[in-house]
Amino acid sequence: MRLTDRILALAVVVAWGINFVVIKVGLHGMPPFLLAGLRFALVAFPAVFFVKRPAVPFKWLLAYGMTISFGQFAFLFLGIKLGMPAGIASLVLQAQAFFTMVFAALLLAEKLKWNHVAGMLIAGVGMVLLAKAGTASPDAQALPLVPLLLILAAALSWSLGNVTNKVIAQKHPTSVMSLVVWSALIPVVPFFACSWLVDGPDVILDSLENISTQTVLSLVYLSLLATLFGYGVWGQLLKRYETWRIAPLSLLVPVVGLISANLLLGETLSAAQAASALVVVAGLLLNMFGGFIPRLRTARG
Repeated sequence: MRLTDRILALAVVVAWGINFVVIKVGLHGMPPFLLAGLRFALVAFPAVFFVKRPAVPFKWLLAYGMTISFGQFAFLFLGIKLGMPAGIASLVLQAQAFFTMVFAALLLAEKLKWNHVAGMLIAGVGMVLLAKAGTASPDAQALPLVPLLLILAAALSWSLGNVTNKVIAQKHPTSVMSLVVWSALIPVVPFFACSWLVDGPDVILDSLENISTQTVLSLVYLSLLATLFGYGVWGQLLKRYETWRIAPLSLLVPVVGLISANLLLGETLSAAQAASALVVVAGLLLNMFGGFIPRLRTARG
């Protein structure tokens, strides 16, 4: 991999890791559904006037936008708003890797290997331990259950989006940037409708009239850096190099998320949480690299 591409890949990982801190900051001044709706509005406009519409049937564009965009970020933003620490959210969201494999096996007839199943079981144990682990604060004994379930629901939505993306790539190949920009139109109305129903017009109007510089910068970061830059560069790297070279780099996202949450938000992990997080990471590593173990044994033999 060229040095410039390594730097770009690292930049995307850092952008996606800090993304969770930015979400937390943005939610201080704006309700979750409104923040998410504005994020995707900024992703779509004015880019739709310059990026060609993907040659994808509307049903697949709708499925992609409602899963990887609306479902994922509705649950993620709401979970963080209700108390999920940004750093831990970045780790729990990686459960999407396991959900994706299960759905791919059920819907696309892809085969699960031993390391995939073992990785899921280990990571699942880590998630349970994480839910029960005490926090660093003496006032709270465990992570709030509802936000944890919401982040897992976000991971589930992301995985359905991954399967949809795979179908699109196989049947209707298109550019990543085109798909990201045009699919961003899909969740805007549902997000604004949810905000209207949940928050009410008065809260929406007050949030927009008194929007802070902090919230504006958060929206710029979420739309331009985390979405357009992140997905655009990542998609180009996946086209340019083998998947096995690029995909493992995503494991660095929760590392950056945990570190940035600690440095910028002061979030800390208890010993039990840190140990639980390591169990989850071990499951992710086994899922990603366990397939190489039989090859190494064969090579030594």
